Amino acid sequence: MSTPAEYYRSLPPVSKAYGVACLMTTAAYYLNLYDPWNIALFYGLVFKRFQVWRVITNFFFLGPFSFPFAARLIMIAKYGVSLERGPFDKRTADYVWMLIFGALSLLVMSAVPYLWSPFMGVSLVFMIVYVWSREFPNARINIYGLVSLKGFYLPWAMLALDLIFGNPLKPDILGMVAGHLYYFLTVLHPLAGGKFKFNTPLLVHKVVAYWGEGTQMNAPVESNPSAGIVFKGRSNRLGGTQTTTRTTSHETSDNAAASSPEQQNQGDGVAFRGKSYRLNG
Repeated sequence: MSTPAEYYRSLPPVSKAYGVACLMTTAAYYLNLYDPWNIALFYGLVFKRFQVWRVITNFFFLGPFSFPFAARLIMIAKYGVSLERGPFDKRTADYVWMLIFGALSLLVMSAVPYLWSPFMGVSLVFMIVYVWSREFPNARINIYGLVSLKGFYLPWAMLALDLIFGNPLKPDILGMVAGHLYYFLTVLHPLAGGKFKFNTPLLVHKVVAYWGEGTQMNAPVESNPSAGIVFKGRSNRLGGTQTTTRTTSHETSDNAAASSPEQQNQGDGVAFRGKSYRLNG
């Protein structure tokens, strides 16, 4: 069994980054380091006071430490990681674009007063669950050891559980709408013969390449080879580099002794090459 550190290092980069960001946001709230309403989504403050960080930070707050918070974090660790290792394997930029598109869709929908919510992180997590259910429709899942069903019905089962537990359903429904919109544009529409191709923007490819984490098949840009490297260059040992050769078993000590001093001293990094004379010799 792997240790927690090994499990953390084995996680794919995007799901790990988002899950850690959500965990740290809630931990900081638990320690009273900030007021959650300072990161909530309020369009009035965004446009009138230019508090643009609210359109991003609201996606990292999944609520205080509680059972619903743990359930959302487990969804990221299970279904988000499964997506990134499965259909989005070696497609890190596409997975990042899926999350960005979901966030933008939720921001547009929340502009409607009835659909507005101060924190859209739960909806974004539910979008991940919905896309997973469409990518793995025949996967067998078990809910709390009581119900076994196909992966296609997972979002609806989660919706029913939130209804039973008394949690609000609007964030889940918005996440399902955003997930279906993404899946329709990327999978269903091309399969139906649609000419419009919903490709990942070049800017996202550049950001992922500069980030230096993950891989992308057929990326239009090359990854940044110096990402995360402070110094890059050739290293040379002080005093020069000496090359050594192995002698075979049939070589005798007489042959080694017969080699001339000039041949023995040939090598890279020698400051002076030539005959040597002893002073006063």
